[in-house]
Amino acid sequence: MPGFFLSHNNMTELNGKEDCKFAEGKVHKKKQRAFGADLKSYLKCMVPHIESGIKTSNSRNVMLSAEEVIRWSQSLENLLASQSGQGVFREFLKSEFSEENIEFWLACEDYKRTKSDHLHGKAERIYEEFVQSDAIKQINIDYQMREATAKKAQDPTHTSFDEAQKTVYILMERDSYPRFLKSKSYLNLLNQLQTNTSK
Repeated sequence: MPGFFLSHNNMTELNGKEDCKFAEGKVHKKKQRAFGADLKSYLKCMVPHIESGIKTSNSRNVMLSAEEVIRWSQSLENLLASQSGQGVFREFLKSEFSEENIEFWLACEDYKRTKSDHLHGKAERIYEEFVQSDAIKQINIDYQMREATAKKAQDPTHTSFDEAQKTVYILMERDSYPRFLKSKSYLNLLNQLQTNTSK
């Protein structure tokens, strides 16, 4: 599946990880409000006809359905197989300061489809951005896996990041994904779509 990255238009973002050091209560409340606004902006941008529940005349636009959103709750695999699902989950992870996980996972998916003569450059970028110990978007893997991934990235193959990607997937599946399914943003979206369907 193609990598999917959101436009930052109309999105509120915190400036770097230094903001995490502010009083947690204030940041948490502010982030919750910002997340709701970000999600609404994202959905209006991606699926502008969602509020009315009417398909647009442009046949290339596909309405986000309650059935699709329900499928997201069946497995993380189903959620990540949907571009809309990726976007909504990514916004949720941003609210938890852990969007590097889905960004790394998507980068690995893109990497697997890369032509062999471009592997070295992409492997280097992924390593520098997500794996090395001082990476800006460092993923949460142990020292041994970080070292093993570093060695594989030096002589890259299409499977160089598989183990690290699997670890990050399991981390999202066990940790963030269950919280996402219980979040107001997911439940409100599902409720809105079910209400629109029953009209």
